[in-house]
Amino acid sequence: MAAADPSRSAPHIPVLLRPLLAAAAPVEGVWVDGTFGAGGYAKGLLDAGAAHVVGIDRDPTVFPPARAWAGDYGERLTLIEGTFSELDQHAGGPVDGVVLDLGVSSMQLDQPERGFSFQKDGPLDMRMGDEGADAADLVNSLPDGTLADILFHYGEERASRRIARAIVAARADRRIETTGRLAEIVAGCLPRQKPGQSHPATRSFQALRIAVNDEFGQLVDGLEAAERALRPGGVLAVVSFHSLEDRVVKRFFQERTDGGGQGNRYAPVTEEVAPRFERMGKAVGADEEEMARNPRARSAMLRMGRRTDAPAGPVDRTRLGLPKFDIREVSVR
Repeated sequence: MAAADPSRSAPHIPVLLRPLLAAAAPVEGVWVDGTFGAGGYAKGLLDAGAAHVVGIDRDPTVFPPARAWAGDYGERLTLIEGTFSELDQHAGGPVDGVVLDLGVSSMQLDQPERGFSFQKDGPLDMRMGDEGADAADLVNSLPDGTLADILFHYGEERASRRIARAIVAARADRRIETTGRLAEIVAGCLPRQKPGQSHPATRSFQALRIAVNDEFGQLVDGLEAAERALRPGGVLAVVSFHSLEDRVVKRFFQERTDGGGQGNRYAPVTEEVAPRFERMGKAVGADEEEMARNPRARSAMLRMGRRTDAPAGPVDRTRLGLPKFDIREVSVR
């Protein structure tokens, strides 16, 4: 069955959907869309021939808009509020494919009240769900050393200590509650933005968002969950948008396709095990046509692997190139 282009009807365009569907063809059986969002991947999979798609998202606000079209697919589409780190439990049984579109969605960026973007002023939230500490809790309670670690390790911000000290000084005057004020504080620590350059607060906002949502912890848990959920021959497709998360995905597939055993400069030799995945070509970026249609695709990278019949197991996280900082070890007041 030919794949329809869901971007014509979806409010936000799914990135790298065409090469994903081409590599996975024929698309059959049960798939999990672990980051449902606007439903673009789920639509694309269903239109391409998937018998059933389980759409999972930790953001409860994505589901009401989906009701306008979800009924067209009847029982072929199941929507579940939850995290993709537990997708094997949500799927309810072996599946034929898993797709993960990492990071913040354009839907969330477009909503000032969610606090993800500095383009429009809004409450400093950044939570993809509706539970746990938000970005305001972090910037108003953590010591400057911890804030600097977050900005440096999750945002690769070289001025992390200068920015962290400025945040602590500003909050002593009054609590930092809005994206606009935080962006102003960060921008005041950095050189003036030149034409064509990203906003000075870009890296800091990325870092705080990653910390608030424990994105690296969720990512590794999700990759392990996908391995457990996939039947032999099943496909795992992951779309990433920045070098830190792409490095983790790349290393995961390297570890799971070569079976371990060989050491490298990052980790020692490990016991050899049967490969859990087979390589499905090289990483794929967006072509000029897709970048023209969807500027968000410019930094996107698609990596795919096909599940073998080797038993699933935990991954050695020391070999994944994770940032040398773990937000799970931080207590937020």
